[in-house]
Amino acid sequence: MLDLKGLRDEPEKMRAALARRGADRLLDDVLAADVQRRELVTRADELKHEQNVITKQIARASAEERDRLLAQARALKADIDAFEPNLREAQEQLDMLAAGLPNIPHESVPDGESDDDNVELRRWGEPAQIPGAEDHLDIGRRLGVIDTDRAARASGSRFGYLFGDAVHLELALVRFAMDQLATKGFVPVVPPVLVRREVMYGAGALPGDEAQYYVVQDGLYLTGTSEQALAAIHMEEELDVAELPKRYAGFSTCFRREAGTWGRDTRGIFRVHQFDKVEMFSFAAPETSWDEHDFLVGIQEELLQALDIPYRAMNVCIGELGSPASKKIDLEAWFPEQRRYREVMSCSNCTDYQSRRLQIRLRGKGAKGMLPHTLNGTAYAVQRTVAAILENFQEPGGDVSIPKVLHAYMPEGVTKISSGDT
Repeated sequence: MLDLKGLRDEPEKMRAALARRGADRLLDDVLAADVQRRELVTRADELKHEQNVITKQIARASAEERDRLLAQARALKADIDAFEPNLREAQEQLDMLAAGLPNIPHESVPDGESDDDNVELRRWGEPAQIPGAEDHLDIGRRLGVIDTDRAARASGSRFGYLFGDAVHLELALVRFAMDQLATKGFVPVVPPVLVRREVMYGAGALPGDEAQYYVVQDGLYLTGTSEQALAAIHMEEELDVAELPKRYAGFSTCFRREAGTWGRDTRGIFRVHQFDKVEMFSFAAPETSWDEHDFLVGIQEELLQALDIPYRAMNVCIGELGSPASKKIDLEAWFPEQRRYREVMSCSNCTDYQSRRLQIRLRGKGAKGMLPHTLNGTAYAVQRTVAAILENFQEPGGDVSIPKVLHAYMPEGVTKISSGDT
């Protein structure tokens, strides 16, 4: 959520920034609702002030005068009671409209409407050119480690079973990422995968993306990323600015309905309804959050380089930014069979958008009136990374070699994925 004071004080600056996201008309609605609410608050304060004055007068009034003042006090109380619903309605209307505003985009975010408009920043590694390359699903089926047909019978489309050494590979990726992040000051976390609507709202997933998430009983949502539960760790708390940044590394299963993506990436395990992620999350001081963003992206690049998977870094265009993000960098791994780069990691700086919604405040020297900035970045989206490894490390004989950095995390002696039985 954006700072209402900032919207009031610099409406034209905010309007120009929001216009880049097609949300400038929403700003006018928010400002109009804010004016109406503030007028009602002023009138409510006036009525309460009159009530306080009469209360003081009653204490020293004569009996005859007291009766008259008591009648006035009762009439004022009735006016105040009748006024409260209007004030609540105005506040609810303002909150609803303000919640629809996206974050202010960073000036370096490129214009554009789709991922075709993302801007390449750099590349690493030499893309593998593999004659007769298979895609990850064909490889996984042939080696007996991926089965989407049986998963479809069990759960429907866009699910998959992993078997055997593909499972060991997934767990190796998780352990390697967690070990690397622990050395960089991240606290390992296994967060809840069911959270309340207030958390989804606070993280900026709602309103707007309701169709992307699974809602279960008791008002709980299955998280689409660890980010949502990690953001809520300090919900309604006050953080000491001297202790920032606070960094967490979450591992969890994630769930997305993928509404609106029918026909896109439906093959294999690249885009599925259930997947595992190791997610970085940081609460940072406002003046250092862009350095923190660079730090997180640097870690992501280290993790991909450790696997020796070629990739490119992309500055995501404004039309592809989620509402909470001020800026997002995607890392796209090379997929030899498709002969193109595919997004496997992303890193966003959400500035104070999430912390304002989650009521997370700062205390300490120079922190008055400031909120922490929140940042999130994928360490490994595990199924996508498994898919990238299968394609990039396929061998002429049909086996898949496992990146050397993961050997220590695999069962003893396992350095390749070979044919197995399911």
